[in-house]
Amino acid sequence: METVALFPFAETWWVYGVFVLFVLGMLALDLGVFHRKAHAVGFREAAAWSVVWVFVAMCVGAVLWLWSSARFAVDERLLAVPGFLPDAAARQVFLEYLTGYVVEKALSVDNIFVFVVLFNFFGVPAAYQHRVLYWGILGALVFRAIFIALGALLLQFHWVMYVFGAFLVVTGIKIIFGPDKPVDPADNVVLKALKRWIPLTHDLHGPHLFARENGRLLGTPLLLALVFIEVSDVVFAIDSVPAIFAITREPLIVFTSNICAILGLRALFFLLAGAVGKFHLLKYGLGLVLVFVGLKMAWLNEAFGGKFPIAWSLGIIAALLAASIGLSLAIPPREDAKPG
Repeated sequence: METVALFPFAETWWVYGVFVLFVLGMLALDLGVFHRKAHAVGFREAAAWSVVWVFVAMCVGAVLWLWSSARFAVDERLLAVPGFLPDAAARQVFLEYLTGYVVEKALSVDNIFVFVVLFNFFGVPAAYQHRVLYWGILGALVFRAIFIALGALLLQFHWVMYVFGAFLVVTGIKIIFGPDKPVDPADNVVLKALKRWIPLTHDLHGPHLFARENGRLLGTPLLLALVFIEVSDVVFAIDSVPAIFAITREPLIVFTSNICAILGLRALFFLLAGAVGKFHLLKYGLGLVLVFVGLKMAWLNEAFGGKFPIAWSLGIIAALLAASIGLSLAIPPREDAKPG
């Protein structure tokens, strides 16, 4: 079962298409109906949308489980594999999806801190932040699809698993022991390049990314914030995509879990933006999660006969995150660690 693809792209390409259409439909409904008028998203609204996006993600996982069960039961190629059980395999698919979703959701907290810095630096009003993040999500869809396709291609070579695993372990150790580096957009090569290539204005023009001044088309601060958000997502994807491939080798599970987690990122931002500093110990939990999934990819899977139990993985990851969040709330940050 470990060496047989459960969802060959040649047979399941249409599932990707249906899922992307569903995501685009949800985003169109979000911006075109519920957030048609730009406004500052409050805590209560953000909490409600967070629940909605988690519910949507669980529905996607449930559909994937049910569809997998039906598909596996009639797939002669899989049924010919000794010991293959359709119902057990479908349950495994759901647990891998859920674990990937939890990992991506947790790693998204780092994005939130960066978003806070970017919006403050570029002076993006609260009323327009949702719109910027909306377009950021669309860009993330494209970039994540590219990263996942490349990851699936590279993982056809067995040695790549050791490279990815070692990369995740090293990244996790750096997060745990490395100093916190403040984000400084003013000294960023991307900003310098944009100023050189695109005429910019420091003035806001409502929710627009571009505006005309004296007949010239100029980029607004919202465009700058959007570009930085896309760049930061690419940087974070370098960690998160391999982390989910450490959970499962199936690109369909990686893609759906990753995108569903990103869909709820905007609501999570508005929910936690004002309190992100309270989770000062979360970075240690995230670092340990990356170390664990790196070891899982490079060593634990083979040590456990090809597949480390997914239920154990989910339990370990959830415990690490819960402990770091709980300790953050129970232990106040040191005075010299507080920003200011």
